[in-house]
Amino acid sequence: MWTIAARELRSLFLSPLAWSILAAMQVIFGWFFTNLLSELLQPDVQSSLGSNPDAPGLTTLVVGSLFDWFGVVLLLITPILTMRLISEERRNKTLPLLLSAPVSMTSIILGKFLGLMGFFMVMLVMLMLMPLSLLLGGSLDWGQLGAGVLGIVLLLSTLTAIGLYISTLTEQPTIAAISTFGVFLLLWMLDWADKVGEGAEGVLSLGYWAITKHYQPLLKGLFSTADVVYYILLIVLFLILSIRRLNAERLQ
Repeated sequence: MWTIAARELRSLFLSPLAWSILAAMQVIFGWFFTNLLSELLQPDVQSSLGSNPDAPGLTTLVVGSLFDWFGVVLLLITPILTMRLISEERRNKTLPLLLSAPVSMTSIILGKFLGLMGFFMVMLVMLMLMPLSLLLGGSLDWGQLGAGVLGIVLLLSTLTAIGLYISTLTEQPTIAAISTFGVFLLLWMLDWADKVGEGAEGVLSLGYWAITKHYQPLLKGLFSTADVVYYILLIVLFLILSIRRLNAERLQ
């Protein structure tokens, strides 16, 4: 499993795609981070925050907003990276070699999953350098910052697991990317559908299943086991579906 993960991570950094995505993300969020600080330092904003004893802190205003936009951007870039996990192996005719190797399907899927998650962790560490730079002139709420990082990691893992499963269904990476983006868009738009099922609450409402809804409380420092379990269940579900899909292909 770890050998496959290392191979997957190494192949990512040997391609220009990974470096292009990392560079683009740093430029985009560096610009966004600078704008957030500029707005925060405006005299009228400073006077408004100073006169309000319950005003949100630096972590909420800057780091929370940064992570919130990061989650939205992940919906766009994750399909580009997950599309190649299995479908590219199938297109390059290397999947039969992988399936015939003395390795379990669980190890193959988890290796692919952990390899891509390793790349995302590099991206997250690079992003974290921006909020940590605020320590040079201020202080951060470490509890809220930790909860926000946990929310981003759970969201990343869920998106990767869904994209990995869709990649097992087709031979064309482009089709996998488009299908994955469509699923992500649908799961994101479910948050707008709360009014469709009037009277429905909790898991019975469509909005409850929106993929971005459950990490919003974590960005505010509100930890809930229900939100964590939601993501863990989705991760486990789609990893199991991916394993079963490859097992069926190996049997054929």
